[in-house]
Amino acid sequence: MGEEGRVPLPAAEINWDRLDKAKFYAIGAGLFTGVTVALYPISVVKTRLQVIQRNAENPTAISIFRNILKADGISGLYRGFGTVVIGAVPGRVIFLTTLETTKIGALRITEKLNLSEPTQVAIANGVAGMMSSLAAQSVFVPLDVVSQRLMVQGTACTAKYSGGLDAARKILMTDGVRGLYRGFGMSVMTYSPSSAFWWASYGFSQRIIWRSLGYSTENSSLTPSQGEIILVQAGGGIFAGAIASCTTTPLDTIKTRLQVMDIESAPSIKQTIERLINEDGWKGLYRGIGPRFISMSAWGTSMILAYEYLKRLCAKPE
Repeated sequence: MGEEGRVPLPAAEINWDRLDKAKFYAIGAGLFTGVTVALYPISVVKTRLQVIQRNAENPTAISIFRNILKADGISGLYRGFGTVVIGAVPGRVIFLTTLETTKIGALRITEKLNLSEPTQVAIANGVAGMMSSLAAQSVFVPLDVVSQRLMVQGTACTAKYSGGLDAARKILMTDGVRGLYRGFGMSVMTYSPSSAFWWASYGFSQRIIWRSLGYSTENSSLTPSQGEIILVQAGGGIFAGAIASCTTTPLDTIKTRLQVMDIESAPSIKQTIERLINEDGWKGLYRGIGPRFISMSAWGTSMILAYEYLKRLCAKPE
């Protein structure tokens, strides 16, 4: 990948053209499904927190978590999970393919700019992250709409569904295809910048951390241990999650509200913003930032560790 090919790090030396694609997609599907199983409950709690109507009580992530367990048990924390898993495979294929191929071209362009190495990587990663998110939204938005409808069952927001197929059928019957793409514009506005911020922050912070540890393109004789690689990647993932969640949570809150409401009763974007502010002040736009930060940091860190491990696992012999 251009500049990354010169970095003396095992994970960075594996270019897209060195990967066994069939093995990469097959193993990746199982690997990322496992990560989703572990982190899905956080998404359920975050979604509930964003759509719940404020009253005399002030709901928290912990109280919502307890209420779900009390009412539905562990299964309540996995509402809509089947829908997400089934659709996530093609969505992830689109995302990762676009990410890697776009990053190659973006790195070649940024190498020609008179910028520091961390900045070059941040720009290239940010562009690749945004483009890959844009490409994957056609799959992810209907998944979001269906899974979030299932997540908030038990609240006053939505109808009752017996599962993902039932939810999709009822949405199509009442609202047509546009119902499955409810909030598409907001999803693009939320996830594309979020993906750009995440990948840019990850690429930038990773390079800064490596340099602080004495590794750089100018000092190619040093080789980091596997433990160092994991720690640096984890640190970069946490930093990226913090940046992305803080900058895009208001958009995510508005998007979630729009997607879980029925078309007939759903407010406009302006009305949604006004309602959140009236209910809880400007901090209402940051509902769920705690679970979202945990989710993005945990998912991002787990994903990047799994992703880099997957690339090493699927690399073709040189």
